[in-house]
Amino acid sequence: MLRKMTGPLMLLACGGAMALGGCSAEIGRMPYESDVRCLRKELGTQMHLSFPLAANTCQRMTDHNFAIGSKNPQPIPLNLHGAPDLQKQADEYGYSYTR
Repeated sequence: MLRKMTGPLMLLACGGAMALGGCSAEIGRMPYESDVRCLRKELGTQMHLSFPLAANTCQRMTDHNFAIGSKNPQPIPLNLHGAPDLQKQADEYGYSYTR
């Protein structure tokens, strides 16, 4: 009986670990996140990323970040509406953004 249960339990444990690992800030931007939320998440990690590193992680591209088959993708300005502290840092480092 125990041998029959070991396989499904291991599969469940691996699936749970993968699901919890998906919430980690180190994986980058999630599809549903706003620019402000992504930047705050990246800046608040234990690694304490600088604004340029966090912005490069969170900034979307005109090719939807597909690395294969895209020609000359351009960065989309960060949407920093309602975040004057992030707007100040974007100005300081030369990142384009919308208010």
